[in-house]
Amino acid sequence: MTDYEDATAFLGEWGRFQQQVFFFLCLSTIPHAAWRNSSIPMEPDSHGGALVPSECSRYKLDDLLGFSQRGLFPDVDVNLSTVPQEGCLDGWEYDRSVYTSTIVSEWDLVCDNRWKKPMTSSVFFCGVLTGSFISGQLSDRYGRKIVLFVNTAVQAVFMFLQFFSPSWTMFCAAHFIVGLGHISNYVAAFVLGTEILGPRVRIIFSTAGVCLFFSLGYMLLPLLAFFIREWRMLLLGLSLPGFLCLPLWWFIPESPRWLLSRGRIDEADAIVRDAAKKNKIEPPLVIFSPLQKELKSEKTKTHNICDLLRTANILPAVPSDLHIQYTDPASVVEIPAYFLSWLMFRWCPRRPSLFSTLLMGGMSLLFIQFIPANLISLAITFEMIGKFAVSTAYAVVYAYTAELYPTVLRNTAVGACSMAARIGSITAPYLIYLRSYSISLPYILIGGLTALSALLSLLLPESYGMPLPDTITHMQHLPR
Repeated sequence: MTDYEDATAFLGEWGRFQQQVFFFLCLSTIPHAAWRNSSIPMEPDSHGGALVPSECSRYKLDDLLGFSQRGLFPDVDVNLSTVPQEGCLDGWEYDRSVYTSTIVSEWDLVCDNRWKKPMTSSVFFCGVLTGSFISGQLSDRYGRKIVLFVNTAVQAVFMFLQFFSPSWTMFCAAHFIVGLGHISNYVAAFVLGTEILGPRVRIIFSTAGVCLFFSLGYMLLPLLAFFIREWRMLLLGLSLPGFLCLPLWWFIPESPRWLLSRGRIDEADAIVRDAAKKNKIEPPLVIFSPLQKELKSEKTKTHNICDLLRTANILPAVPSDLHIQYTDPASVVEIPAYFLSWLMFRWCPRRPSLFSTLLMGGMSLLFIQFIPANLISLAITFEMIGKFAVSTAYAVVYAYTAELYPTVLRNTAVGACSMAARIGSITAPYLIYLRSYSISLPYILIGGLTALSALLSLLLPESYGMPLPDTITHMQHLPR
């Protein structure tokens, strides 16, 4: 097959067109990082120690009044363990020194309702899982660009509507839709940039580029939250970047690769010629004529998620992203991790890169269990090493997945792998409860699963130095 990159090599690697696509698509990822970490405000959690007053119950006032009337209280010691207790019937008082209002204080997500707090995060990631499942297929059928901007609008609108939520149930319903749009935007932007940009710029974009801008949004959230301490107003502030991204519709083109896969040769030709004009390059008279003939048998065929399971080449690649998002890396280690992912993707084979980073992340978390309790600094160091390694693997696996799958299924495949990662995101809010059985159990579970993912990654085919496949028949063979 005549290679798409050979046909468009006359455009160069880093002209005005590529710069525009690179930075605008990177900018579109900033709102997703800010929202990902703002769903629930974190609160300190006690783990044993001295007895403290209960925050969820009190002694029955009638019984205490009976003690007082009989002269047994407070002058005489009373065995309070015999006094019945009741819930906080008059409501709760909240510490408002940091946040004046949160969804916890708004709807009393404490005591008997404390299960609703982790559930809120899980509902969001259920939306992310659903978005991963459907958005990839929609993008492969109707185009990367339209899915990107429709979901950007959906995410911004429903985030804005959360401002008016009258109840926790309504908040969660909108939260689900926001999660659906969240991942759909990211995956569509990632695949769109991967398909438009040339080989060298593609590596920077798919590793350091989108990830660094994503991390920038992550770091901007605390700054915004510092100035806005009320949750409804904070939501308004977080919805604004999504609305500001909508005008980028006129600056970001559709993927010519996808247009070719759908047989829309004239539209792909027009985009490439417009790119040549922006780069001040004279295009050849005929660009895609050989491609048109060779894609003729594929362009009218519609693919769906079931095609990921029909051939041996595709099947083993799906689980590669299964447990990568169990750890939510702090932004302080994300930036160097994403630079490392770019260097590894630029100079190293894919399988060893993914295997080594996943294994390092898993083993670092497992080693924490052998560190003496008094060596807190050493334990934190290993934890940060684990987060650093998993952040690197996260960037590598997205770019690696895009290289493995063909244009006709690329967005569906990346979405399916991202959907598998949501299993970790949905269950993550509940992992903290495992500490009640053993403080080491969350580390053992996450570290073990990450190390297992490292071993499974060795089953993947190698894609280093290979062109992006456009059809299923052009995919690399499995390793033997």
